[in-house]
Amino acid sequence: MPALYRDFETQEQIDAQYDPAIPALDRAAALRHYAGRSAQARATLPCELGVPYGPTRAETLDIFRADEPGAPVFVFIHGGYWRALSAADFSCVALGLQRRGITVVVPDYALCPSVTLDEIVRQLRAACAWVLRHIDAHGGDPARVAVGGSSAGGHLAAMCLQTEWERDYGLPPDPFGGAVLASGLYDLAPLRFSYLQPKIQLTEELVRRCSPARLAMRPCATPVLMTWGGREQAEFARQSLTWRDAWRAAGNRVELLAQPDADHFTAIHGFEEPGSALCDWVGRLWGV
Repeated sequence: MPALYRDFETQEQIDAQYDPAIPALDRAAALRHYAGRSAQARATLPCELGVPYGPTRAETLDIFRADEPGAPVFVFIHGGYWRALSAADFSCVALGLQRRGITVVVPDYALCPSVTLDEIVRQLRAACAWVLRHIDAHGGDPARVAVGGSSAGGHLAAMCLQTEWERDYGLPPDPFGGAVLASGLYDLAPLRFSYLQPKIQLTEELVRRCSPARLAMRPCATPVLMTWGGREQAEFARQSLTWRDAWRAAGNRVELLAQPDADHFTAIHGFEEPGSALCDWVGRLWGV
């Protein structure tokens, strides 16, 4: 039987590697954690919700202001395999970073299959451009902006790193002070043969255009932290290491943060605690 992708011969084999719920202790409990902690963030932190960054109803973002004006900024892009969840589900990432004196921005975006992956990438680049141009009016310092995301959000953050910001947006070529990529997807080819395909509707052309690991790597001054949970399937580690190797080969900087006891859902819990390894790494970018 010919392989669908690498050594995978069947959809069932691919699904077993790319369904994050399989090794998780309790997916429902993980989603309840996100919902509860995100509600807490919106209730207790100074925030502006639903700020438009683009022309469509989906293009809004939530801003959680640091207590002091002119604060550094972290843009967190949520996951959900490009076809589920929203910014409101991930307000929780502001709980730790805001207490470190960092303004947090969580963009929303349209979901597949209502839009294509090309359009989602465009929207997240537009969201980052909006932050770089306008966050000073919302308590942030546009000269100190980092970007990151988890799962599909890790993929989208990597696509933002590989953007020609000066050519396409008239912004500095490397506008981010740092990036955190958690449990991301960087080669989308196997997902064409997975349970996700009916919603995300990948084509060969989309895989080519939107797989960060398949794109020509550009030199980039932005330091990157990559992390994933030790309880995740081997493919999540392989995806991250494949992108890391290509990024380093272009002369760029990547650090790895091991989280041996985390799964796909808990690997970003550190953003909720100001003294965590994740918050420490982001804080060190600006000495906060």
